[in-house]
Amino acid sequence: MDVRAEQAMGAQVGGLSRAVTFLLAVACGLAVANVYYAQPLLDAMAAELGLREATVGIVVTVTQVGYGLGLLLVVPLGDLVERRRLVTSQMSLSVVALGVVALAPTVTVLLTGMAAVGLFAVVTQVLVAFSATLATPAERGRVVGTVTSGVVLGILSARTVAGFVSDFAGWRAVYGVSAVATLAVAVALFRVLPRERVQRGLTYPQLLRSVLTLFVEERELRVRAVLALLTFASLTTLWTPLVLLLGAPPHSLSHSEVGLFGLAGVAGALAASRAGRLADRGLGNATTTAALVLLLVSWVPIGWAASSLGALGLGIITLDLAIQALHVTGQSELYAVRPEARSRLVAGYMMFYSLGSGAGSLASTVVFSKWGWTGVSIQGAALSAVALGFWAFSRRR
Repeated sequence: MDVRAEQAMGAQVGGLSRAVTFLLAVACGLAVANVYYAQPLLDAMAAELGLREATVGIVVTVTQVGYGLGLLLVVPLGDLVERRRLVTSQMSLSVVALGVVALAPTVTVLLTGMAAVGLFAVVTQVLVAFSATLATPAERGRVVGTVTSGVVLGILSARTVAGFVSDFAGWRAVYGVSAVATLAVAVALFRVLPRERVQRGLTYPQLLRSVLTLFVEERELRVRAVLALLTFASLTTLWTPLVLLLGAPPHSLSHSEVGLFGLAGVAGALAASRAGRLADRGLGNATTTAALVLLLVSWVPIGWAASSLGALGLGIITLDLAIQALHVTGQSELYAVRPEARSRLVAGYMMFYSLGSGAGSLASTVVFSKWGWTGVSIQGAALSAVALGFWAFSRRR
């Protein structure tokens, strides 16, 4: 790959200029935000389109199903085709999908649009793998951490922005604004991303089969994928039913106020960058252990959310810190396994992330409707405990 001339654009961060690294972080944040906008808007969507509270989590689940399909069918293409073209094509199709959601007249059209939004949001993973390839080995964790910080901020800002825009102009405007922003970033990426010399050693069917082969051959992938499934199920167990809790008495918060709780997790963005640096120093496993303990502990204050917003804020900070440290560390460790298969490795890893996110979302709304916030807290803590136990078992082996 001959990208040196195109990367000489200022001060360097690994093998990437700071300007390009920043744009990659922005693009990742915007793309992943499209997946999370719905969480603080579920009650508004349900009221307008006739969804019941116990089943409104299907909106998030369908988005995650689309995301999972994208991970399986689209992300591996990063090891086969020119990634600049792949990235800009995905973001252009995201614009269309966001428009469908913004204009959806029925539940069926809404769910179709949300599935497409999830499908094309996997451009985030193509971009993270791209940044790992362009970075120097000694600073790969730091570059991945920087770009992933954009992902963290995208997730956090998604809830806040969605709340404010929805209160001002309705939930549909959230997706309209995002469509315009996505188009602008797609144009910028096409102009600044370096070209690649593509080496086509596999056909597309062989490429997809090789994702399964990697699971058989690479133990690190299997371990990190199971952790992703459990920890991100824990994450969406918190966020999906949260609006149902906070929007009802005794809190009775508006969408804007609910969205502000997303900012409580901004510490997660700091953890993303710091965890990448620790991975560069060979401390990836120790960071994983500490983050899993922190994740389990976070559910203690979260369990008091029905009576204390302060406890909820503390729990969110702790949980997001742990999740993002786990995510960055996991990706950094995986990128060192098979340099020629980074897109496929992240595709396999993120498929489990998506399955966990979707399952956590759907289960938590059902649990909330039957057992309230206590049931949700028990679900989240149980998932975190299983993740910690699995990691301990894998290390002993």
